[in-house]
Amino acid sequence: MKIEVWVKKVLCWLYALAHTLLDCGCISFGNQVSFPQTPPQTPFTHLIPNQCIALVSQFELTSGVLLTEVPLAYRTWGELNAEGTNCMVICHALTGSADVEDWWGPLVGPGLVFDPTRYFIFCANALGSPYGSASPVSINPNTGKKWGPEFPPTTMRDDVNLQKILLDHFGVRTVSVVIGGSMGGMTCLEWPLCTPPGYVLNIVPIATCPRHSAWGISWGEAQRQSIYSDPKYLDGYYDQDDPPAIGLAAARMAALLTYRSRDSFESRFGRKQVLLKPGPSGSSATNENSDGTGPSSSSTQQEQLIEKATLEALSAHNDGHRLQSQAVPTRQPKQGPTKNDASSSSAEMDAIKSPCQIFSAQSYLRYQGDKFVGRFDANCYIHLTRKLDSHDVDHGRQGAPALLSVPPGALVVAVNSDGLFTLVEQQELANSIPDARLVVVESTDGHDGFLLEFEQINRHVLLHLRQRLPHLYGLAGKSGDQEVSEVAPVTTLESKLLKTSICSEADGSITDW
Repeated sequence: MKIEVWVKKVLCWLYALAHTLLDCGCISFGNQVSFPQTPPQTPFTHLIPNQCIALVSQFELTSGVLLTEVPLAYRTWGELNAEGTNCMVICHALTGSADVEDWWGPLVGPGLVFDPTRYFIFCANALGSPYGSASPVSINPNTGKKWGPEFPPTTMRDDVNLQKILLDHFGVRTVSVVIGGSMGGMTCLEWPLCTPPGYVLNIVPIATCPRHSAWGISWGEAQRQSIYSDPKYLDGYYDQDDPPAIGLAAARMAALLTYRSRDSFESRFGRKQVLLKPGPSGSSATNENSDGTGPSSSSTQQEQLIEKATLEALSAHNDGHRLQSQAVPTRQPKQGPTKNDASSSSAEMDAIKSPCQIFSAQSYLRYQGDKFVGRFDANCYIHLTRKLDSHDVDHGRQGAPALLSVPPGALVVAVNSDGLFTLVEQQELANSIPDARLVVVESTDGHDGFLLEFEQINRHVLLHLRQRLPHLYGLAGKSGDQEVSEVAPVTTLESKLLKTSICSEADGSITDW
């Protein structure tokens, strides 16, 4: 009997020791974390030079698929306190990265909402993104080749579960607050629902929704179809050096229209026009025969004028069409010259191009589309838009609505002109979380207001954190709204940092276009 009691005591002691070691991240059963000196790279990781990449030995997705040697890119700021209780988790938007300073830089610093002197700030790259975490452009350890279109679907819940493994390794015991906007707001909502009660103390979902709407799903489908329609897409098995850039650029252009507002475009662009440079062949027609022997003896001045007008009309009609060199005119004017091959038509069109006017709004969209293909991958874009479609906090959860289990007192931040996640959705979200409070950011910039209205975001969220976490601000026993006037201002100079952003959904250059 004494032996049995002794054995039970030893087992209880070992059980308690194991849980202590697990809690502090000293050991991990099945999910070992390592930090290779030469971390795995993707064609896009060089764009985020200051991040780290951890490897998780194995990870089971919510779909049941088991991944091995899973890379997880992340950045941290500040230090974790001895109790492991001052962690702030930030979740990025659709095409963002782990580098918060790149897309929310004006909010990072002492006295600001993302204060590394008070918090251990953690931001990880979402699964499916090209910037370092497991994605279509990362290597499948089972084949030694890029995953490509075979990368399995992931969800926001997968992001939370994977990132928590790393936080456990770091010794995080509780997360003081999770903050995220747009897709990051969806992940923010999942954090307290995917972790034990009491692990996440506060959440601040910004410009987001509890489930992706039919409106959002439809926009995502239209963007994917743009990529699918590019002949270079090849079912996703394209050469990384020759991607479906035209389709991806078109998808980005469509997305930008959902991020902004009509008033934003109207005030910045209106009907202003810009001058396009002439084509590489000059601004006059070559007017040669197909055999290159020179002007036709039967050509008249009238025929030459008709030919010139015909090619000018064709060029204007196809302005902005990136695949025009592959098109063969199927109908010619009766009096116009006959073009028997595509190369001849293309050469004539290039030759006839002269400086022409297009609307500055068109020029801006084309510029942004071309810029985007240099920093993102088409398969990753498809993957992430499908991840958005899968978002529904109630999916697969039985019983009461899931948001009733979210820690009370959340701050829901809306943008009054948001056409993607409307103010009505934000009001419904706030009403669904116990004791939640809604604040509205005033902006004419639509959804992207959450990435542009730094002063308002900083003030609203910082005031909320002071009220909810006074001990981290030395305000224990005081009103959380005290000393707000002493908050470091987000200066105009800091706001301009957005213009050099690599991965921001917003682009400050719209204001100077």
